[in-house]
Amino acid sequence: MNGAHSLVKTLLASGVDTCFANPGTSEMHFVAALDQIPGMKCVLGLQENVVTGMADGYYRLARKPACTLLHCGPGLANGMGNLHNARGARSGIVNIVGDQATYHRPFDAPLTADTDGMARTVSQWVHTSTKSEELGRDAALAVRAAKTYPGQIATLILPADVSWEEGGIVADPIPPARPPVVDNYAIENAARILHNSKNVLILLAGHGVLSEAQSLAWQVASATGSTVMADYVTSHLARGRGRLQLERIPYGMETAIKTLSRFEHIILVNAKGPVGFFGYPGMPSEQYPSSAQLHTLTRPDQDPIEALKGLINELNAPEVELPDPGVRPYAASGKPTPEGLAQTIAALMPENSIISDESISYGRGFYKFTHAAPAHDWLHLAGGAIGDGMPVATGAALGANKKRRVINIQADGSAMYSLQSLWTQAREQLPVTTIVLNNSKYNILIGEYTNVGAVPGDTAMSMLDLGNPGLSWVNLANGMGVEAAQARTLEECADLRKSSFNKNSPFLIELMI
Repeated sequence: MNGAHSLVKTLLASGVDTCFANPGTSEMHFVAALDQIPGMKCVLGLQENVVTGMADGYYRLARKPACTLLHCGPGLANGMGNLHNARGARSGIVNIVGDQATYHRPFDAPLTADTDGMARTVSQWVHTSTKSEELGRDAALAVRAAKTYPGQIATLILPADVSWEEGGIVADPIPPARPPVVDNYAIENAARILHNSKNVLILLAGHGVLSEAQSLAWQVASATGSTVMADYVTSHLARGRGRLQLERIPYGMETAIKTLSRFEHIILVNAKGPVGFFGYPGMPSEQYPSSAQLHTLTRPDQDPIEALKGLINELNAPEVELPDPGVRPYAASGKPTPEGLAQTIAALMPENSIISDESISYGRGFYKFTHAAPAHDWLHLAGGAIGDGMPVATGAALGANKKRRVINIQADGSAMYSLQSLWTQAREQLPVTTIVLNNSKYNILIGEYTNVGAVPGDTAMSMLDLGNPGLSWVNLANGMGVEAAQARTLEECADLRKSSFNKNSPFLIELMI
């Protein structure tokens, strides 16, 4: 058995049965092993940032890691934007990165790179295999790292000769360590603050914004008069009927500072103290008042369910029902607006849909118009590196076994970073409806000009303009095998969406805004 065979068999034994791939010469023996050993679902992406983004979206729904197959250091470099996002989302991924054969590396061949150094910027675990007989064990360790709660990026660097040489040994799965226990003092302190103080915010992030944790946080808030919110940088939030009507801390610094100004205490549940995306002239970095006290109930690597149940016991908080979100909205009509599009999405989405949201500036206010939609999952850009909406939607569809409709709300500028995702959606026949918001500009950056106090001129504005020449998303989608149509009104968008939901295949709507 060569090293590649032991690698594939160990991955399968450890529960990794999906590989998102963009391979090259150094990985051919691993590719051959994937062909020869049954059990691994292989999904081709036409660019590495699509591959890594798909693995991120897959983990968020399947709650188990997939592996990626990347070609040497440059292939890893191409995928690093969405690995950065996946790390922010705390998704579990096993990267298999090919490398020069060990004896060939000293000759500094063209693709030789500091793969280890690059990997460490986006990975919690990095290792280079050097012997075929140790590759199976290395793979088992990589999977253990990826499965470490709540999820980690593990990168295994695979020299070509380690893959092709004989002597491979299949390793047994290695269970990950349990999450660190919750500190009883943290529970007691949170209970004391909630009991004795006013103007307390319970800030949820990570697994704290999934259904069970939301309900428990609402039970605490109802008993104590506190407020519950979600962190803005939230990767996966359970929403709709039967879930708490959570709002996120706003993106804009002035609005966020105003929203948080009344809170004297902030209890962090898998969250950190909220800060701005960037530093702005004359603005603080922290969005909460300097007088506010932060109290950590759980770190991101701890179980929020255990802690919130302990807090409920400490407070003797009674069970309560979640607030009724009201009547499901009707589809809006007329010219597209953020409010109208949000209402139309809520009115028409199928039960148990998945939203992959990279609407950037246009969709910041979508939440309040979609609370009364059917139960669904909302996936956000977690690391700030644009270009994850389409790949995350693609991976999420596969993570849900193609059984749930995915709706990708997608800004046009960021879509161009990873539009190759459409090809994979067509190849795999995935139930993804993409709504591209075509305003022919990087609108978020136009707003940021004002935020940083800069004065734009003709040259600057030309660098934010996507209209010369204009992008035809219908043609781009058709060229990748995806059916598409343009809409200029909300009625047209609604009709196209309803039609797409009847198809077990991808569809793209170019919404002119």
